[in-house]
Amino acid sequence: MGFGFPSAIGAQVGHPGRLVVSVNGDGGMQMCAQELAICAIHQIPVKIVVINNRTLGMIKQWQELIYEGRYSHIDLSGSPDFVKLAEAYGVKGLRATDKREAEQAWQEALDTPVPVLIDFQVSKDELVFPMIPQGQTLSDMILEAE
Repeated sequence: MGFGFPSAIGAQVGHPGRLVVSVNGDGGMQMCAQELAICAIHQIPVKIVVINNRTLGMIKQWQELIYEGRYSHIDLSGSPDFVKLAEAYGVKGLRATDKREAEQAWQEALDTPVPVLIDFQVSKDELVFPMIPQGQTLSDMILEAE
């Protein structure tokens, strides 16, 4: 969490002619948002995706599926507006709240030769699969909510 975006910047600098996309949760993005300045200053054209569910999604999912809904310290409802934050750093910011907006925002990002952040807003209840419970093996993979 918080490592993907800085790594994507390095990958983009190392491969300037290639498309580099950084996919982040909203919690992870908050851990490295200041790196938007590097993208703006040096015009590093990485595409920054924020999957924004206003919660620490991976931790919430663990607490929901493994710990029977005993939630603790996962609420990110006080998060910044990531579009405004990107723009404050000089990076183009876009937001998508449904599939149509997501397709339009993604196409605009691809058509834009400078760094772009897209804030994809999703439900707090959306889960991500597959997942492997801690201490388990690939054969213990969870493919869907029961």
